[in-house]
Amino acid sequence: MKTPPVASDLNLCLCHTCGLACDTTNDPHECERCGAPLHRRKTNSLTRTWAYMFTALAFYVPANLLPVMNTKMVGNGADSTIMSGVLEFWEAGAWDIALIIFIASIAVPGIKFVAITLLLITVRRDSSWARKERSKLYRFVEVIGYWSMLDVIVVALVASLVKFQALADIEPRAGILFFGLVVVFTMLAAMSFDPRLIWDTRDQSDNEETMDEVASH
Repeated sequence: MKTPPVASDLNLCLCHTCGLACDTTNDPHECERCGAPLHRRKTNSLTRTWAYMFTALAFYVPANLLPVMNTKMVGNGADSTIMSGVLEFWEAGAWDIALIIFIASIAVPGIKFVAITLLLITVRRDSSWARKERSKLYRFVEVIGYWSMLDVIVVALVASLVKFQALADIEPRAGILFFGLVVVFTMLAAMSFDPRLIWDTRDQSDNEETMDEVASH
């Protein structure tokens, strides 16, 4: 059975900005529709993805150890981390809220770390294992990434709504800042990764990166 052609065989290159499939027969450097620079593959994709992911991992530790909010009830205040907040909701009988916060704030970042690491290692090793499934895994990481901000939104809403001065007050703490940075850098890592590298051989991707570097100069 004949192997179907890929974009490079048809002299096509997808614009990263507007998504137009551009004809590269005459070696154009810009998209004919939006004028954005054309790259057959994202420049330094693996290096930038590793950098963003390690940065997110560095922020992930204080995000879970430091308190994310301080709750004051009738003058008595207590700090809460993400995990302690989950346990408090669970013990209070609000298991549905506890489950949502646990999935969005702990499980989702963990899944993204594992998934992106798997994609990076398999691409670096030029693996042909489960390429279709790995492409779907990347799309899954993209979809779930935005839900990680749920915990930040919850703290912001609660802090703005619960303001009863001497009776009750909720204030955000440093942990929520670090958690927000984790979400941002994991999203940047997913955006920096080029899923087309999954389907490339090492020689092909190296040649295309060289062509992009020549074009950029």
